[in-house]
Amino acid sequence: MNATDQLQQMLDWFPGGDQLIARSEHIPSSQTPEPYKSLLVHDHHMTVTMEQFHRSPLQVKVLARRREGDIYLRHIVLERCDNGRVVQFGIVRFDFRYVTDEVRDQILAEQTPLGRILINFNVLRHIDLGAIVRIWPGPRLQALFGCPAEPPLYGRLATIFCNQKPAVDLLEISAPVANAATA
Repeated sequence: MNATDQLQQMLDWFPGGDQLIARSEHIPSSQTPEPYKSLLVHDHHMTVTMEQFHRSPLQVKVLARRREGDIYLRHIVLERCDNGRVVQFGIVRFDFRYVTDEVRDQILAEQTPLGRILINFNVLRHIDLGAIVRIWPGPRLQALFGCPAEPPLYGRLATIFCNQKPAVDLLEISAPVANAATA
């Protein structure tokens, strides 16, 4: 599946997906401007990358959730613990068949960012960067980030393999740098 189709599928998982993103385009990683390139073009957990960039631990806030058997979907934001500023929006699809019940229960508790849970439980994981996308935010994403429709935002589509199985599909969108860490 190409990046545009994958992104649209993820937006369709919840009502109002058309209000999140006005338009988007898949771009080569090499065309991603800094600091977004450093934030997105890698195979590490976004939780760790964002914490380092924003110089603050992060907390997760679940905006919407849905569960269908072993499949758990959610819209989230990651917020700085020190000031509550939103630094990332995400859409997550998790297949619980590939993790222990204890990991599943921690994810369902919705208290800790996903990356931190996988690290804390030492889940054997690999992150496959699927695509970088340039995004013009729709009204819902503009409201979450407190940003205008221009300039565009940047995000990534990725898959996390847990114990060598494709367990998590992600859309991770960085907040505008203007809303980034304060010194």
